[in-house]
Order: sequence, then C-alpha cells, then structure tokens
Amino acid sequence: MTSIIKLLPISGVHGEDPHCYILQVDEFKFLLDCGWDENFNMAHIKELKKHIHQIDSVLLSYPDILHLGALPYVVGKCNLDCPIYSTIPVYKMGQMFMYDLYQSRNNIEDFDLFTLDDVDAAFDKIIQLKYSQTINLKGKGQGIAITPLPGGHMIGGAIWRIVKDGEEDIIYAVDFNHKKERHLNGCILETINRPSLLITDSYNATYLQPRRRLRDEQLMTNVLQTLRNGGNVLIAVDTAGRVLELAHMMDQIWRSQDSGLMSYSLALLNNVSYNVVEFAKSQVEWMSDKIMRSFEGLKGNPFQFKHLQLCHSLSELNKVSEPKVVLASMPGMECGFSRDLFIQWCSNPRNSIILTSRSLPGTLARSLIENPNQRAIELTIRRRVRLEGAELEEHMRKEKEKELKFIYREFGGSDSSEESEDEMEVDRGGSARHDLMMKIEGRPRGGGFFKQAKKSYPMFPVKEEKIKWDDYGEIIKYFVFRLEDYMILEPTTMEEENKENKMENDDSVQGKTFFFLSIANYNYF
Repeated sequence: MTSIIKLLPISGVHGEDPHCYILQVDEFKFLLDCGWDENFNMAHIKELKKHIHQIDSVLLSYPDILHLGALPYVVGKCNLDCPIYSTIPVYKMGQMFMYDLYQSRNNIEDFDLFTLDDVDAAFDKIIQLKYSQTINLKGKGQGIAITPLPGGHMIGGAIWRIVKDGEEDIIYAVDFNHKKERHLNGCILETINRPSLLITDSYNATYLQPRRRLRDEQLMTNVLQTLRNGGNVLIAVDTAGRVLELAHMMDQIWRSQDSGLMSYSLALLNNVSYNVVEFAKSQVEWMSDKIMRSFEGLKGNPFQFKHLQLCHSLSELNKVSEPKVVLASMPGMECGFSRDLFIQWCSNPRNSIILTSRSLPGTLARSLIENPNQRAIELTIRRRVRLEGAELEEHMRKEKEKELKFIYREFGGSDSSEESEDEMEVDRGGSARHDLMMKIEGRPRGGGFFKQAKKSYPMFPVKEEKIKWDDYGEIIKYFVFRLEDYMILEPTTMEEENKENKMENDDSVQGKTFFFLSIANYNYF
C-alpha cells in the first residue's frame, strides 16, 4: 500500500540556514533536525511553533548547533513533548555544544532564550541508539521503522533510514562525508540501495576541496611561520565536533621531533574542554579503524593528549606561555572565546587567525572570509562589568524585592484555590500578631444534652484568614519576624529599665533575653 509522504522545510533550503524539516509519513510527523545559529534568528522558530504540537518524533543527525541548537528552546519554551532519537555520541557531544553555547552567551549578557535546565530537559527525552539499530515505532507510527547509519563528518553523525511497512524506503542524509579521515570513517553508501525518497542537501555541490595533504601542509606552514615570528595563532573551531580531528592531528605533529614545534604551546579553549576530551576517550569504538587499531595495540588512548593543554577561561589561557596555538570556540566568532581572542590579537600583525569552516552569512567569521583584505572592522563588544555606586544599590534593592516576593509567595501568600486575591486585608482584633494556635486533634469532648452554640462567621468586609498546618503544627510566616519590627533599645534606655526591674528575679530576665536572641537568629538564617 502506497503511503502519503509530505516534506515541509522549516529552514535549510535555498540558502545556508540551519537544518529543520517536518516529514509526514501518513499520519505520523517527524522533525528532522532542529538547528539554530549563533545569532539565534527567530524567523524559522516562529514557523516551527505553528507545528510543535503536531510533531510525533524528532531525529537528530549531528551534535552541532546547526542540527540541534534550537532543541532546548522548543522543549523548554514551546513545550515540545515527544521521543527524540539520536546516536550515543550525538547525545553526549550535543550536550557539550549546548553547554558551551549557553555559557559563551551568558558570560557577556543576560541570556534568557533557554537555560541549562532546558538543555537537560531536552536531552533527557533523547533515546540513544547505535549504528544499524532498528527501532519500530508504536501508536500512530505503527509499521514505521527507523535506523541510523554512519554519516561521517562528526562523531556519531547519522544518515537516517525510515521504512514504512517494509516498502517505502526514505533516506534523510545531510552534511554526510564519504571520505575517510583521521578519527572517523566515511559514510557507508553501499547499504543504501535505490530509496523511494532521498532527502539531502547541496551545500558542497559546487565546492572543490583541495586534497587533505595539501590542506595540512598549508595549515602547518602558516602556524610554524607565525610561531617563529613570535606571534600567536587563533584557530576558530567548534566545541565537540570537527575540533577532535584538528586536536588529534596537531597533538601528533607536536610529538614529532622533526616538526620543531615542541618548544611552542598548544591549547584547547572552551567552557567544557575537559569533558569533551573525556567523552572522546570513551567513544573510540565510534571512530575510524586506524584509531581502533592504535587503541587495541596497547599504545594508549589516541585522545590522551601529551602536548594539548585544556583551558576553560582566559585567565587559565594567560598562564600558557607564548607564542602559542589556541583552538577556541565558536567557529562563527559571534560569541565565545574565539571572539574574545580575536579582539585581543587582531591588532598585532604578527598574529594569525585561521578559520576552519564556512560559517553562516552575517557572522564575523563569514565577513572575514568574504573580505580578506579588509583592514578596519566595526564590532559590538559586550562584557559584564561590576556594578558600583548607585547602580549597585539599585540592583541590590531589586534583588531584595524579588527575594521578599518569592518568600511571601512560597510561605506567606494565600493559595489562589483557597482564597480570592481581591479580598481586603484587615487586622483582626483580640489576638496578638505573633500568637500561635495549637491544633486540636480529634473531636472536642462535651455533652449532647445542652444545645451547642452555633459558630458565628465573620461578615463582609472582615477577612477570615485560613491557618495552614503541617505535621508540626501551624506554619510560621517567618517574614513577619523581621528585625526592623522590633525596637532596639538605646544603652541609656536599657539602664533605666534595668533599674526599674532590679527587683525581678534572674530567671525572668534570662527568659526575655533568650526570646529576643532566638528571634534574631531565626531571621538571620
């Protein structure tokens, strides 16, 4: 039986936008990738919001921002609630990408599009798969099977095969690489045989790439010349994808005695550099055959770097001796350490800036690629600075107001389901402000012969405050015990009062003093 198949491109067509597509197979809808860019363009996100509640499953191809960057936003802010499928490395390295992206933005501005909790919530929904592992969907997806196949390009990268009832064979393959690299095998095209529908991209259709040996020679020649002239080298890379290829290659070259590079420093700079390397060590089975053989030959883990120093901040990088080569995130240089180092180093003609990928239009890196001879660049620099004087006082006042509102809402505010918010608040007479009422357990004792007086209920506009209880009695609204509610006696006043009360016994005085101290300590806590 022929299935009804529809493809709705949200982003990633007629340009170099992030990948995001909706594939409908009969009544089941897949979201193929959920990418974003470093500038967080909301254009395609607005279009995606219209279809959020219709999506039944998400398939992720690669761990970088262009393929899953918008996932925390649509899960945390748009309430996307469905299974998400990816390979194990995409799950692990994708988290590193998003942590680094969030921290890079939050270091320079108040970033609120998503939080780290949104990142964790999104990745908690991911179902991790291995290559060639087939999953049969249920419910609306009855009869549909999905299988990830090796896609190259990045560790864990996948080409997705979607099969309906064993007849309709749909292949989703974007950004795949059929060439074998140092740390990755190429994609396996032999397993794909005449699919019913092929969804792919043409990003590199007209791009003629030089041979790998020539590219490596040009890279190392530029690096060596810069270092010998006393300059530093900035290499803009991603967080946990293509950086593994460069880091492994450069550490191997640094180990060679003939390279002449052992006297220079080599560093990896991003917010999660240690975790990236540790994850790479634990995922050797997802890498190339050469990496596997070197690992099985008892030569040690290929990602146990000898010369590459891991840094997480500019202060740590400053401790690394110069001249040095720094692999810094982000590749588009719109934020992150690559932008910070570019601002610091670009004015020195002895330094070099190396861009390892074609970034999206509108980024600083793309501007440098398209205008290599440009001598003057206008940049907007965002930095966090310490507040001082009136600004600091205003900030502290606002923070205190937020804290008091939170305390009142959590412990002192009335539940909207119990009391109306528009009732007038009046003081009740007959009881002190801080009196506690003990809870009466069980039914009150009394005879049934005499008529019991009916309970009199307060009439409008008197408000009857409902008292909340827990296992220990009435809940104390501790915000009413603030120290400013109590009058602090002056020394002269205290001496006069002591003279008037000199006939009282010591126990009474100690009792009053203890009560005041307990209130002060409770308020401080």
